[in-house]
Amino acid sequence: MSDPLSRGEFFQVSAAAGAAGAAAPSTFAATGGGTAQLKIRWYGGGVYELATPDDKNIVLVDAWIWSNTGFTAFKIDKPAEFASAAAYAAHVKSRGPSAFVVALTHDHGDHMGDYFDLLRALVDAGVDVKTVGQSDLMRVGLLPRFKAANLDNTVLVLNNGAGINMGGSATYKDLRFRLVPAVHSTASGFPAAGFIIDIGGVRVYASGDTDLYGDMGLIGSRYAPDLAVICTGNGAFTMGPDDAASAVQLLGAGHAVPVHYAHNPLVVGPQCGDLFRAAVSRIAPRTTVTLLRPGEPTTLRVATAAR
Repeated sequence: MSDPLSRGEFFQVSAAAGAAGAAAPSTFAATGGGTAQLKIRWYGGGVYELATPDDKNIVLVDAWIWSNTGFTAFKIDKPAEFASAAAYAAHVKSRGPSAFVVALTHDHGDHMGDYFDLLRALVDAGVDVKTVGQSDLMRVGLLPRFKAANLDNTVLVLNNGAGINMGGSATYKDLRFRLVPAVHSTASGFPAAGFIIDIGGVRVYASGDTDLYGDMGLIGSRYAPDLAVICTGNGAFTMGPDDAASAVQLLGAGHAVPVHYAHNPLVVGPQCGDLFRAAVSRIAPRTTVTLLRPGEPTTLRVATAAR
């Protein structure tokens, strides 16, 4: 009798089997691309911003900002622009984006705690803001809260209020979003999700909150993400650093950034980033890891596939 497979080996085998069984080669997995710059700013926890170097296209993944507790463990003061809805809206408006999209992965408080106050403040400030998320969450689950905030979901939510479902897509100006599964729960019972985001020539896998699962290999072969921004905090809620490194290997991403740690006592603290980088060096040694500090803008130089 052979030795049982380890957890990581099991997911590698299942991903390979899934890829081998695909009906046709992916049109997204081309090679021979170049490099592109992408700005990223971690807001703490699982919340972060992606932006083109000129700030014309900005994506905020989840919306927990002035209530965010992800700065304390790093002994960093929260930036003034994160102090309130009005301060944040003024900050965004001063940057002059042509498109600002909030991509909502799910409805837990540490991901959407400031969502409606944020949308209201951005609309009132005259920012061209849109939002996107899982379709039933957007058009059914959150509809009463859109109405309570006096926000028209058919105007704000992409696809005329429908959002997107697994396998679906939405575009807004130069931004494209596709929804992928996340193995996680939600408060309202609608599916948790991650995103494939095309911004500034970079394809980003935004994991949301999830565990490791074998079909991450299929996401990799189907979409060929250049950058994975991935939850790593373990504890009570998501996969930890080692499993997140296995996820990066399955995805085939050449660059990875860990998030969703050090924001509450039930997840791994600030050391999680170093643990993830060490795990990637063992499991996916060709992947570049960039560690962030909450609030500090960073410009990444990302190798991109030709598409």
